[in-house]
Amino acid sequence: MENGWQFQPLQTPAWLIGFAVAVWLTTAVISYRNWSRRGGKGVAGLESLRFIIMGLILFTLCKPEFLRVTEIEEQPEVVVLTDATHSMDTRDVVTGARDVVTRQEWLAGQMATNFWSPLEKLAKVTVQDFGMSFTNAEVALGDGTDIYHALESQRTKRKNLKAVLMIGDGDWNVGDPPQQAAMKMGAEKVPVFTLTVGSEQAQKDLVLESVNPPKFGLLGEQISIPFRVRSYIPEPIRTQVKLTSRRGAVVSIAKPITIPAYGLVNDSIVWAPRELGDYTMTLDLPIWQRGNEKELIEDNNAQTFHLSVRTEKLNVLVVESYPRWEYRYLRNALTRDPGVDVSVLLLHPELGPGAGLNYIQKFPETREQLAKFDVVFLGDVGIGEKELTREQCDLLRGLVDQQGSGLVFMPGQRGRQLTLMDHSLGDLIPVTLDRDKPEGLLMPSEASFKLSSRGKGHFLTMLASDEGLNEVIWKNLPGFFWCSGVERARPGTQVLATHSSMRTSTGYLPVLAIRPWGNGEVLFMGTDAAWRWRRGVEDTYHYRFWGQVVRWMAHKRKMAQGQGMRLTYSPENPKVGDEVYLQATMLDLSGDNLNVVLRADLKEPDGKTRNLEFTALDGGWGVFKARLKVQNGGLHQLTIYNPNGKQKLETEINVEKITRELLGQPANLKVMREIAERTGGQSGGPADLQKLIGAISLVAENEVIEERFRLWSSAWWGGAIVFLLAVYWVSRKVLGLI
Repeated sequence: MENGWQFQPLQTPAWLIGFAVAVWLTTAVISYRNWSRRGGKGVAGLESLRFIIMGLILFTLCKPEFLRVTEIEEQPEVVVLTDATHSMDTRDVVTGARDVVTRQEWLAGQMATNFWSPLEKLAKVTVQDFGMSFTNAEVALGDGTDIYHALESQRTKRKNLKAVLMIGDGDWNVGDPPQQAAMKMGAEKVPVFTLTVGSEQAQKDLVLESVNPPKFGLLGEQISIPFRVRSYIPEPIRTQVKLTSRRGAVVSIAKPITIPAYGLVNDSIVWAPRELGDYTMTLDLPIWQRGNEKELIEDNNAQTFHLSVRTEKLNVLVVESYPRWEYRYLRNALTRDPGVDVSVLLLHPELGPGAGLNYIQKFPETREQLAKFDVVFLGDVGIGEKELTREQCDLLRGLVDQQGSGLVFMPGQRGRQLTLMDHSLGDLIPVTLDRDKPEGLLMPSEASFKLSSRGKGHFLTMLASDEGLNEVIWKNLPGFFWCSGVERARPGTQVLATHSSMRTSTGYLPVLAIRPWGNGEVLFMGTDAAWRWRRGVEDTYHYRFWGQVVRWMAHKRKMAQGQGMRLTYSPENPKVGDEVYLQATMLDLSGDNLNVVLRADLKEPDGKTRNLEFTALDGGWGVFKARLKVQNGGLHQLTIYNPNGKQKLETEINVEKITRELLGQPANLKVMREIAERTGGQSGGPADLQKLIGAISLVAENEVIEERFRLWSSAWWGGAIVFLLAVYWVSRKVLGLI
């Protein structure tokens, strides 16, 4: 197409066109006769002007246009984006009657054929992988999928982009929604053609998604290891998880689980180590198989982790008034526990402080004396003469709030704990006590413990390794004839067990409840009859329960200890991207050590180092806090020190790497179709590759820019004709022809 004038044919009948031509010729004849009759140069000019005006009007009716054609000199570009993420390793692409390959294998086979070669005759073709939009070397391209970044980066850096062919499974887990990038592409008229690789249905698979073990366990302690299992099988599955390790003797523990169809199970397996040391343990699921059919992916059924087993002496303080039965058996249980160092303060109202093995004569007088206790049991005592002072209650509150110790409330029939309700220590009690029932509730018949939904699987209430058997044990435990008067559970409280039949205005009466407070944990035991669990089984359940309570409450304080300080941090099993809260506590609470400045050096897995500075908290408990954002997975070596003293602590924090790319997930056809639709492209599957290449060929050529100047619709052209008409009529008047 060349530059020049063009005329659009009139949308009028031929007779009308002929009539117009006749009018133009008639005008010529009339103009000639007028000039012949009147003569003169003025008349000749005037008639010529009339003839020209009529010609211009007829010329305008033919819709004249001037066409100017401009070709773009820049070479057109086409980009082929290929998914390089780990989800492409899913084996679900059918290539034959029975042949099934991974998505990546199918893509690699197509790449070997240079399927884009027909486009190279029309445009510059760039083939590029896409995946995670990363900013540091710790993150690999295949660790995540950012479709938005993949499209947006091509749009912004390529000036003459004509089309994009995106090949992948549509899975995106990082960045903004891909549809936003598609809208920008569509606004610039750059079509995106999408080819989705993979099945739209999830493959039959069992996945052990996560295992969250504690950082350490104590010898003889029941260690609870939470895990999460997901099923992509359309039927319920009865299977088991198995915990194994080899250190000296073989460790092998199995736990049956039932997974609903396409369901998710959060559970835990309990292990009691018998040897000290560092363990490398594996939790795994058996491969699911039914007849000749089995799950497609077998490498996501197990996870390996490390767990340190060590021995620690837990310091426990028991404060009581009268030596009731629960106190006696609790004292015996703690005294016989090799992992517990117990101190007992018996504030007998008539006889004074008790004396004997493990007895102390007065409440710890200083913060430093009290700070050594990991757990405090507070029996039927309150604020008053020969009991606790308000200052001592302040110390107990600070011990839990700042030092992270555990506090167990065990009220009795004297109702002395009601006096704590008028003190700030009473805020820690997980329930609201009924002031109208200071002596509690006496029952004519035996009541039993009723586990709540949370209590059925909680570590504290696990009296058996199997959850089903554990529930049976609780139903058959000897009950109680007395319990504390309770109005309701406080916000943030987890009720683990209730009265079997008695209700309050908010539900069944809470008997066993826990609540986090500050840095510590608080437990409420609303009956003094746990000692009756010994009937027929001796110390089996009674000792186990209180042993678990002590170790669960003291766990945070034993995470890491060094020279003159200890460290706790949360979460205990951080993941990449988490913010970890660190709390360092000085063991020596003398005045000089409360004014120190603590600093820390953090060595990351990539060898880089970071510096931290801790902030001291008010209260005089020697507590320092800091926080850090973890960006890399692996072991982080942390060294905390006092620049002006000898206090020093070294530990390791293992940061779990987030797994964004999962195998076995269905291909996301929906998002791939939306991208194509919003940009004016096309979508398809593996069989449509050549079809998409052909469609891209139609838009890959360089565009020719056509500019049309429409004379017939131009305002100045119409104005010129009107001006000539005005000149014509004025001239006629001047010449006296009107």
